[in-house]
Order: sequence, then structure tokens, then C-alpha cells
Amino acid sequence: MYGYSQDSAAYIRRLRRVEGQVRGLQRMVEEDKYCIDILTQISAVTSALESVALGLLEQHLGHCVAGAIAEGGDTAAAKIKEASEAIARLVRS
Repeated sequence: MYGYSQDSAAYIRRLRRVEGQVRGLQRMVEEDKYCIDILTQISAVTSALESVALGLLEQHLGHCVAGAIAEGGDTAAAKIKEASEAIARLVRS
């Protein structure tokens, strides 16, 4: 079981909200809305996705990485490396 499992319903709700925002963006483009309004909504979607990502990252560190560190050995090193790479991807995006 993964660390976010107990909160998966909340993550699903948040992601469905983001999905609705993306559909709204599609409608805005189809309806030829003002560019700045579309960019503002893109910023909101990006922020919402970043919030989900940070929540998942926090739970991953607290559950998966912490558990691997408690076990020690190669598993711990691998989980730390994996988490570092995920953080690097988030920072670049």
C-alpha cells in the first residue's frame, strides 16, 4: 500500500476538478476568449496540479522513503535517489 492510499479519494476529487478546469480552457479557446483570461486559467490549473504533486511528494517522503530508510541498505539509497529525481522533475517543470 502506498502512502497516499488513505487520501486517494481527496486526490481523485482534486484531479477531477483540474480536469474540469482543463475542459473549461478548451471551451475558452473554442469560443475565442481573451488571451490573458486563458493564460490566467492556465496558471490556475498549473497551480492546482503542483498542489497535488506536492501533496503526493510529501506523503511519498513520509511513507515510502521513511520506511526504506528505516530498513536501511540499498533500498534506502534507491528510494532517496528516486525521490531526488522526482523533485528535480517537479522543479524543472
